[in-house]
Amino acid sequence: MIIRFLGTHNAESKNTRLVCFLIDDILTVDAGSLASELSFAEQKKIKAILLSHGHYDHIRGIPAFAFNNSDRTTEVFATPQTLELLSSHLIDGVIYPKFTEKNSFLEKQVLRLLALEPLKPKNIEDNQVVAIPVNHPAGAVGFEITSKDGKKVFYTGDTGPGLASIWKYTSPHLLIADATFPNRFEDVAKDAGHLCPEMLKGELIEFHRLKGYLPQVILIHLSPQFEEEIKEEAQEIARELKVSIEVACEGEKVVI
Repeated sequence: MIIRFLGTHNAESKNTRLVCFLIDDILTVDAGSLASELSFAEQKKIKAILLSHGHYDHIRGIPAFAFNNSDRTTEVFATPQTLELLSSHLIDGVIYPKFTEKNSFLEKQVLRLLALEPLKPKNIEDNQVVAIPVNHPAGAVGFEITSKDGKKVFYTGDTGPGLASIWKYTSPHLLIADATFPNRFEDVAKDAGHLCPEMLKGELIEFHRLKGYLPQVILIHLSPQFEEEIKEEAQEIARELKVSIEVACEGEKVVI
């Protein structure tokens, strides 16, 4: 399984992009920077899109991708709540066309929206995908994605504390986890439904208690202004727990 990070931050700038990553070049997970970080040829390879929730920074790239790939139909998988947010607030026929329908501008249905049922496995492009509810507004879910050769990644999506309650559902080789704030903003993180390194530490300790091991960890959805602080705190936790914890960078590829 090859994971390519297109966007790894929660704010966009000249040097930072909104959350989005690819699996084996064909499966997209979230879409904050989906079109802007790929060539047209690379976009043509994408066969399906997973959306963790309907907040703008995770769905923003959908319309641009749809315009660029209007000659075919791409499947978009998410919970019913997320699909409703996407279709009623972004591709609603007002802000952007209803890409789910054939019309005078579009010769065919460009996007096919397909609902995922939480905790029910779904085969998507030779990967088994399980949507697992997490602690974040807008009905957010994380995704366990298992390749056909058994490699597993769990992406928390945006989440606050409470992952301990879902560890029974996933046993990943790689954990891609929210780390939006540094420890001094722990209360802000809790209120916003996000994690800081110290909160993630508690979740990892519980994971180890339940599973007997710790997966490799990659942090994502960082606030750029706090990135160095988050990195330092994450490395301290890595030393304490004797686990690999890295911060994702735009353009980085990871193989598991």
